[in-house]
Amino acid sequence: MDELLNILKTNARTSDADIAKMIRATPAEVAARIAAYEKAGTIRGYRALVNADHLPDDGVTAVIEVKVQPEKEGGFDRIAKRISAFDEVVNMYLMSGKYDLLLFVEGKTLRAVASFVSERLATLDGVLSTGTHFMLKTYKLDGVLMDVDKTDDRMRVCP
Repeated sequence: MDELLNILKTNARTSDADIAKMIRATPAEVAARIAAYEKAGTIRGYRALVNADHLPDDGVTAVIEVKVQPEKEGGFDRIAKRISAFDEVVNMYLMSGKYDLLLFVEGKTLRAVASFVSERLATLDGVLSTGTHFMLKTYKLDGVLMDVDKTDDRMRVCP
């Protein structure tokens, strides 16, 4: 992968000037390359990694394995596009192995996610089976540890 993209993946808030120093380019060249990546659709957006354990009401995330019947003309793409259109689906991947699609679904409650799976997802034409796993705690997200012990490296001062 391009060094510029690696830097942005690690920290999207890195300034053009700092990136320019890292890759031996000018800030204007960095800005132009970023704009070109955005225009081409290579860069699809920017976001903050949020530790949901620090939020008062973080909702529910489920990982759902979906087995589907591929279509003659569209393979997996047509059913995948239909499923990815649901607001509850935040990530979706075509997989090899025992199931075809892997979905990450978010909802306000366990019941809301269960209802989505049983009433909207499993009833779609082409969906053969689903397997739902509820995420209980996130330890690492996109390469970032979520639960880091904060240690005070200062020397103790006693009166």
